[in-house]
Amino acid sequence: MRSHLILPIFLFSLFVFSCEEKTDTATSEIKSPASYADLESLFSAWREFEKPPLHEGAPDYRKATFEQRMPDFRTLQGKLLGMDTSGWTIAEQVDWRIVWAEMNGFDFNYRILKPWERDPAFYKSIWMERSDVPDHEGPTHHGVVEVWQYDFPLEQGKSTDFLEKIKAISALNRQAKENLTGNAKELWEAGIPTVEQQVSDLQEIMGFPGVRENQDLTKAIQEAIGSTEDLVKWLKEEASKKDGPSGIGKENYTWYMQNVHLVPLTWEDEVMILKRELARAWSSLKLEEHQNRNLPPVEVADSPEEFEKLTEKSIQKMMSFLEKQEILTVKDYFEPALREHRGAFVPKEKRNFFTIGMHYDPLPLYSHFYHWFELAIMDNEPHQSLIRRGPLLYNIFDSRNEGTATAVEEMWMDAGLYADSPRSREIVYIMIAQRAARGLGSLYAQANEMTMVEAGGIHSNYTPRGWMKTEKELLLFEQHLYMRQPGYGSSYITGKYLLENALADFARIKEEKGEVFTLRKFFDQLNAIGSIPIALGHWEMTGVDPFMKNPKSEVRDSN
Repeated sequence: MRSHLILPIFLFSLFVFSCEEKTDTATSEIKSPASYADLESLFSAWREFEKPPLHEGAPDYRKATFEQRMPDFRTLQGKLLGMDTSGWTIAEQVDWRIVWAEMNGFDFNYRILKPWERDPAFYKSIWMERSDVPDHEGPTHHGVVEVWQYDFPLEQGKSTDFLEKIKAISALNRQAKENLTGNAKELWEAGIPTVEQQVSDLQEIMGFPGVRENQDLTKAIQEAIGSTEDLVKWLKEEASKKDGPSGIGKENYTWYMQNVHLVPLTWEDEVMILKRELARAWSSLKLEEHQNRNLPPVEVADSPEEFEKLTEKSIQKMMSFLEKQEILTVKDYFEPALREHRGAFVPKEKRNFFTIGMHYDPLPLYSHFYHWFELAIMDNEPHQSLIRRGPLLYNIFDSRNEGTATAVEEMWMDAGLYADSPRSREIVYIMIAQRAARGLGSLYAQANEMTMVEAGGIHSNYTPRGWMKTEKELLLFEQHLYMRQPGYGSSYITGKYLLENALADFARIKEEKGEVFTLRKFFDQLNAIGSIPIALGHWEMTGVDPFMKNPKSEVRDSN
């Protein structure tokens, strides 16, 4: 790595972002005074535009439609770039950059990622469960059916809405055959099981209360099943013709991170950070094991009764720790959110990486379930900013949500969560190693230096104790997701790194001002700013602006 890319954490403000875009030069240079209300109006217009028009009742991702719409997009983008934000507060400028990043994401998808052309899994319509982050992980189309949002039997109003969404599946499946012209071999092959799963999900819905009594809904579901089966058949027939790369390449990856996900790092930076975290996690694990060598092994919960006792004890311990140790302000809806996802007993032979650790001690994973606290905040106390109130588009939230959830596993450990259970510290380092290994593999796969299978080898072989060798389905799911969504696999560790930078600057500034630093104040401010990229949160919480102009904004074709 070039030496100028290695920066101390307190020089975070020297990281650079490209604020350039491929727009008309005059448009991007001419600035006019603008108010924050102007940004809110533009944001509403942008979000309305971002939804594609309908074709036969389904979102329209046909090439001709995109080409027709791009001039309108450039107009919206030009209005944003033409705003003079001088005198705006940091929070208002943060919101401007969120909109800027979303527009960059739309443009990048149109020119490079093209999930509607390259990624069969993009056409998955049925989602049975809520994601643990603000929106679904990876690219999804605009007509997905959030089954988890409906109660069955369906009420009259909900029934009509659900029926219309199910009807659209067949139209979208037909459109998929027209749109999927890409040559990304691994994305294509790995996407087939995802589409195939939709058949099982639809069949499961048929058994929900009240569904079979609704003839129109039953017919629509059966048609959706038939069209999905037909799409799967076509995908399998076309698979042998695909022989191209699936990764977007290093240059595109760096541009995407810096200009869309607002992660102020290059591909090379991320490789260095993940290698460092992988080595640190392994060495720290071995030091913990050495220190604990004379302690008895941790007992594993091997029955539903034992698991129930273990999870109940862990929930109480977690909530008590957060409150009594002044880690953060505990909202009354936090514990119910955690309890809803406490997990269930899994027989030993069926446990995957996460459930293996959970049956020893759920607390490391419950720390990662900070996710559910964040979602509960969004549900119960929506952000006052219209721009931050809902999920950011294109998984731009990943550095914040996945990075924070990963960071607190170790932060809370260092703050004393396992003072009475030292062997639990070993599990935390195993989890960090696993996140670093899988992210590192995904980086090489995005650079087209490894196949997804080879990336999975790093993921599996560099996870301690063989815990990733127990379930190939989890391995495939994760590496497939990280190929579909560049940066997601590394976001757990890079987001952790960026949050640690923010915490360091936050504490340093408090110290310089002679003020008392408390974890509660840090996490409360973090929660208050919403699920925005960590770099933006860093700026808003400390006044340290990590964004500077970088003229290099070229994005290369993925093929």
